[in-house]
Amino acid sequence: MHNLLIRSENTADYAVIGQVIEQAFKKQPYSSHNEHLIVAALRKANALTISLVAVLNRHIVGHVAISPVQISSGVPDWYGLGPVAVLPEWQLQGIGSALIQAALVQLKTHAAKGCVVLGDPDFYAEFGFKAAPELILENTPPEYFQALLFEGNFPQGTVTYHKAFNT
Repeated sequence: MHNLLIRSENTADYAVIGQVIEQAFKKQPYSSHNEHLIVAALRKANALTISLVAVLNRHIVGHVAISPVQISSGVPDWYGLGPVAVLPEWQLQGIGSALIQAALVQLKTHAAKGCVVLGDPDFYAEFGFKAAPELILENTPPEYFQALLFEGNFPQGTVTYHKAFNT
């Protein structure tokens, strides 16, 4: 998509981002339908490390968030990717992939050691994510929880997302 612009969010985008996320997850059976509230809570807690929007023809059509995660072994500089949201009418056109790629590139500049994601293993494998048995997300089938290593070795431990994910 040659007209697609990916940029950092700004305060004027907040309401639209919430609407985009809500619409993107509205008909998803695996969703808790509170993803827009999670992003708002992360923002309020100053825990949105990366928050990018996809703009097409001057309209926001997608959003990606990255926030810090805790690993029980105490290893720092690990992050969680998600939620990733694209308006339903623009899904399956590469916008989500473009957002993820841009977010991961930015994340590497934050001295991140790695990133975890909860989602479709086949889709996220395209970005280098893979199952990492060393990392555990409780109450989650391990094949749906994947990690991408930027530096060093995979740490061992239980991963905890920011408390905003309990919203």
